[in-house]
Amino acid sequence: MITKFIIDIFNFLVLIIDDLGYFGIFIGMMIESTIFPIPSEIILIPAGALIAKGEMSLSIVFAMAILGTIAGALASFLFASFFGRIVVNRLVRRYGKFLFLTPKRLEKIDDYFIKHGEITTFVGRLIPIARHLISLPAGFARMNVFKFLIYTILGAGIWSALLIYLGYLFWDRLEWINVQLNSFYVPILILIFIVIIIYILLVQKYSNSKK
Repeated sequence: MITKFIIDIFNFLVLIIDDLGYFGIFIGMMIESTIFPIPSEIILIPAGALIAKGEMSLSIVFAMAILGTIAGALASFLFASFFGRIVVNRLVRRYGKFLFLTPKRLEKIDDYFIKHGEITTFVGRLIPIARHLISLPAGFARMNVFKFLIYTILGAGIWSALLIYLGYLFWDRLEWINVQLNSFYVPILILIFIVIIIYILLVQKYSNSKK
């Protein structure tokens, strides 16, 4: 019963994306990159299936996915940058002791994103759920917007390419993909682990060279 429901959802989404075209992919990915929990899997995997059928262009689908991600991520980033500080400061003054927030802890968040904002943004774009939220702390800490966009594009590019490829490769077995989707995250987790290790080694090497 559940599997049939999932199949029906995927088929329905394929029809929607086919109907709205590339604009639908842009809008879907833009919403996905905000705090609204719309999984990019339900957008890009069906799009990949349409590419396999010759009904969509790979380059345009990929471009719309990246542009939509940038639009949504930048909107969240700017919102947090301009309004997040005001909201959080009020929360700290009123409910800080209940939320375990203090001005010093907020300063630590700022310092962290100043030092490690790039790697955090990149890795965050490769992790489900975190993808929806990573723009907010980056904006709150007022991370350099150009660096934020660069690492957002890098992370989103890898994630989008993977999902599109899955849809393209298994276009006739979308229900099987959904069942096996968690296993496809393993390579991403390995990549994240490797990137973090390399980053730590580079930071340590840089720190040692300054001594």
